Amino acid sequence: MTVLGLLTIAVCLRIAISDLYARRVPNAWLLAACALALPVLVAGQFQAPPLPWPMHLLGAVIGLAALLPFHAIGWMGAGDVKFFAVLGLLLGWQALLPVWVVASLVAGVHAVVALGARQLAAHLPMRLQLQVDRASAHWQAHPAARCMQAARQGRHGIPYAAYLAMAAIGWVLLNTHGGAA
Repeated sequence: MTVLGLLTIAVCLRIAISDLYARRVPNAWLLAACALALPVLVAGQFQAPPLPWPMHLLGAVIGLAALLPFHAIGWMGAGDVKFFAVLGLLLGWQALLPVWVVASLVAGVHAVVALGARQLAAHLPMRLQLQVDRASAHWQAHPAARCMQAARQGRHGIPYAAYLAMAAIGWVLLNTHGGAA
């Protein structure tokens, strides 16, 4: 596995945990990933074969440009956009489409399940609705749930950066172990 592959996995794990728990993508981790990736790309020019740095820089630009319109219309957080650009830098532009497709499919399933659960709840028998409400209230009163809600500071939505991270880890592992081109 390459240094960039290891760096990608490490950053993706941290981003996935943060996005799932607090619905945040820490800028410090994104900057650290860039600060570590750029010297690796420069040093890669002195090895045989040289690391294709233009593919990585183009990946960062394409990653930013591809998701920026979704942020502009309010469908996506800025952290998701910045993280996708960092993934482009770490993995190169050729990884962006597969990572985006997988993450978007998983996010779509998440949305369908969330909306379906709301619709289903409205059609449950009253006794079952009361049990679901009690279980939900019990969970919301749990200290772990309260800590998580406090960390989210009212942010809701689908943890898209976490899904991008999981897809990127899959990309790295498939490419490391010969599953993809």
